[in-house]
Amino acid sequence: MGKDVIVALDLDCRKKVVDFLDRFTEEKPFVKIGMELFYAEGPAIVREIKARGHKVFLDLKLHDIPNTVQRTMAVVSGLDIDMVNLHAAGTKAMMEAALTGLTRPDGSRPLLIAVTQLTSTNQQRMEEELLIHQPLDQVVMHYAKCAAEAGLDGVVCSPLEAGEVHEVCGKGFLTVTPGVRFAESEVGDQVRVTTPARAKELGSDYIVVGRPILRAEDPVAAYRRCVAEFVG
Repeated sequence: MGKDVIVALDLDCRKKVVDFLDRFTEEKPFVKIGMELFYAEGPAIVREIKARGHKVFLDLKLHDIPNTVQRTMAVVSGLDIDMVNLHAAGTKAMMEAALTGLTRPDGSRPLLIAVTQLTSTNQQRMEEELLIHQPLDQVVMHYAKCAAEAGLDGVVCSPLEAGEVHEVCGKGFLTVTPGVRFAESEVGDQVRVTTPARAKELGSDYIVVGRPILRAEDPVAAYRRCVAEFVG
C-alpha cells in the first residue's frame, strides 16, 4: 500500500470547498470529508468531489447498534467513496455488520477502518472520563486487534502507535494517522502528534492533515511540503 497524504476538508460549506480545491491545478489530493461538511452539504458534496477526480475518505465515525450501522454503510457504499470509518468501541459485532453493509453486490467495497482512541484523548482523560484504566497504548492495540479480527482494513490511530499496530496486526493492516503537524505548527486540541517526516519513520500508511494545509498562506505549497516529507 503506497503512502499518501489525506487533506482534511474541515470546512462548513460547498463554496469554501470549491474555492480550496480550485487552487490545485496539477494535483488531485486524497481528501477527507468529515461530519461538519457532510452535515452541512449532504451526499451531494461527496458526489461533486468524486466527480472532480479526488479520492474521498468519508469520516463519519459511525457508532451504533449493528443493524443500524449495517444499513447506514449500505447507503454510504453507494456514494462511491474510497474509505470510511467507524468507532472500534462499537464492538466486533458492529464492525462485522458494517463490513456486510458496505460490501456491494459485485463484492467491491471501500476501505473500512476503525477509530481506536481519538488523538485528543490522553491517559488521564481515558481513565477519569471513560473509566478505562489500562495503559493507552494497550487499549489502542486491543481495539486494533478486534478490528483486524472483524475483517477491517485498518485503524485510525496516532502516528506514535502506527509501528506497534503493524507489529500486532501485520504490515498490510493500514494505519491512518491524524495528529500530524509541521514542526513549527500549533497542536491545537490534539495531544498525540508528530511531524509528517516522523510519521513516515514510525510507519504510518496515510497521514490526515487539516489545519496546517487549510490555514496556510499557500495551501498548495503546504500540501506539497507534506507530500515531500511523508512520501518522499
